[in-house]
Amino acid sequence: MTRAHRRAFGRRPLLAGAALLPAAPALATTRTVTDALGREVVVGARPERVVVMFNYEEFTAVAGPEAWGRVVGMNRIVWEGWRPAIFSRYRAAIPRLAGLPDVGNTDEGTFAAEKVIGLRPDLLMMPAWAWTAAQTARQQIAAAGIPVLVFDYNAQTLERHVASTRAIGAAMGTPERAEALAERYRRNVGGILERAARASGGVKPRAYIELGQGGAEVVGNSYAPVTMWGRIFDLLGAFNIAEGRIPGSYGPIAAEAVLAADPQFIFIGASSWANRPRAVRTGYDVPPDVTRRSLDPYAARPGWGSLSAIRSGELHAIEHGLCRTLFDDTAMLYMAKRFWPGAFADADPVAALAEYHASFLPVPFSGTWMLPWRG
Repeated sequence: MTRAHRRAFGRRPLLAGAALLPAAPALATTRTVTDALGREVVVGARPERVVVMFNYEEFTAVAGPEAWGRVVGMNRIVWEGWRPAIFSRYRAAIPRLAGLPDVGNTDEGTFAAEKVIGLRPDLLMMPAWAWTAAQTARQQIAAAGIPVLVFDYNAQTLERHVASTRAIGAAMGTPERAEALAERYRRNVGGILERAARASGGVKPRAYIELGQGGAEVVGNSYAPVTMWGRIFDLLGAFNIAEGRIPGSYGPIAAEAVLAADPQFIFIGASSWANRPRAVRTGYDVPPDVTRRSLDPYAARPGWGSLSAIRSGELHAIEHGLCRTLFDDTAMLYMAKRFWPGAFADADPVAALAEYHASFLPVPFSGTWMLPWRG
């Protein structure tokens, strides 16, 4: 572990007798893996034809880059289509990604059981949101004898993150790597939340997050405390101004409601989305000045100049892809440091994200992932 990483999170039987034994297989042909939903899934001892539908960076970190040699299909749109700049980095490191067949996406209505079954996989890994959305298709897939393993990083809970990581590692035969990642995440999140609880003194900072995909002219989604960024706010003990103003787990809230709530901290979810020229930009190829310029229109929104967050310089860009991941603890650390700078003076969330790349991912860290509007 590097010094920067420590600053970020603190320290814290004999073959000769074989002929005398009854006939039995030397190795198990199947294993039972408990997935993120608590389901017991029977998988092959070593799945060789795997379909993966989301959380590709988590799959890479847990199973290792070489595990892509056993993948025969994927949901391409959620990676190659939505964030091609990130996908291109991984394609360069893992050339096999370029030619993997597409099984479609539930959001676009393109996912179909026939696409999966036609690839003859011995394991399908899918996120909980796709499991819920594709009930008929996944029942058809299971009826075809293909085991379905569910992971869930979207719930943004420690328990689901750990269970998902262990399930992927158990299924792919990398339990030690999975356990190292699960323990890293558990240790880091626990340390952040413990320090935040001490620093807050029971006072909740007023916080707002908005998806900056469509530009400042569009009021983007915010998140309730039950999922993703809203859940991170809740864990940190922040007052989420979107709470009670969203009918489901995410959606936009009225511009007037933001002004009335007067948030002390505003985070705009950013990324390297394709065909989104007005979006707030972050990612491997994005320099800080580009990110800050893309935040300017938000600071200039009607009425925002009087908000506490704008007046005190607490408008931030944060890579949207940092939530619902095994490295979202770095985004949590960034937010905690903005809320309570004195308590997290020794923390370096960017260094922690760089260290995670160096330890678990096949692509080098670069670019801009989280920063304030004014340096």
